Amino acid sequence: MLDLYSPGTSILHRVAPGWKIFAMMLGGTGLFLFNSLPVACGATVAILALYPVAGLTAKEAWVQVRPLLWIFAIFFALQWWLSDLTTATFFVVRLAALILLASLVTLTTRASDMIDTITRALGFLRPVGLNPAKVGLAISLALRFIPVLGQITQEVREAQKTRGLERSVIAITLPVAIRTIKMADDISDAIESRGYRP
Repeated sequence: MLDLYSPGTSILHRVAPGWKIFAMMLGGTGLFLFNSLPVACGATVAILALYPVAGLTAKEAWVQVRPLLWIFAIFFALQWWLSDLTTATFFVVRLAALILLASLVTLTTRASDMIDTITRALGFLRPVGLNPAKVGLAISLALRFIPVLGQITQEVREAQKTRGLERSVIAITLPVAIRTIKMADDISDAIESRGYRP
């Protein structure tokens, strides 16, 4: 479930995972360094332009953010209440850009390749007593968590919609939390069953 890789032969699929992860880190850092709505909007447009380059459709890009629209709405309302409309818009646009960027990397990179790349890059941690393989696995799972959480949320919303509960925060939040915990438990069992001892 965590491997959201979409097979393809595009230039983005062929780029080494390390370069994609590095570009994602630079892009994410840049979005936080430049607190500007035009910059955030420009970054979002640029990221969206990369989806066709990767052979991905606009629908696939929309799928990455659609399940999280209710979260965007909550954050937007909260930021508008605490500050102003411009800040609220900037906050949501920046968050959408980050999600689209992380999703683009996960859609064009196999999970195994990402874990191997991160593990090699973290080799310098071994002398200080940290296991690069474990840290690499944790980072890789974290990078893929948001898109997967979005899918879970959308599935729960559709299920609750048939009961007329799609607008209830509790009716959505509790099943999402339960399914997320269950997913984490299944991943743990799968890792142990494969004798993963890095």
